[in-house]
Amino acid sequence: MKIAVGSDHAGFELKKAIVEWLQRNGHECNDMGPYTDESVDYPDYARKVAETVAGGEADQGVLICGTGIGVSIAANKVRGIRAALACNPEFATLARQHNNANIICFSARFSDFSTIEKSLENWFAAEFEGGRHERRVNKIEPCC
Repeated sequence: MKIAVGSDHAGFELKKAIVEWLQRNGHECNDMGPYTDESVDYPDYARKVAETVAGGEADQGVLICGTGIGVSIAANKVRGIRAALACNPEFATLARQHNNANIICFSARFSDFSTIEKSLENWFAAEFEGGRHERRVNKIEPCC
């Protein structure tokens, strides 16, 4: 699976660990930056990842910032993106099963790597359940 990955400066170190984990687990990664821990603006990297996923150049995306909130808000501004903040592995599972999320977001300041690793495992193992959830997801898409 092709995965686009991005962060801000707060998530830089965690992004490197996630990219390594994804590659070890057989995923092709597109690290979309940043490439240093110098201060950057999270919306720039969230948009890069979101546009890559929305455009079909990546199957899914992973975003990291200090809280995970900023990147999820920014990514969700791109048509076709359903970015979800995963605070724990159960959130990751439900984001896929119920919301058909295509980008998973993490907090660099409030998550440990073992929780993120389990969340990623759950994320990739889960599938969208459709049914009543599909009706609801269809209501999320912008009307204009």
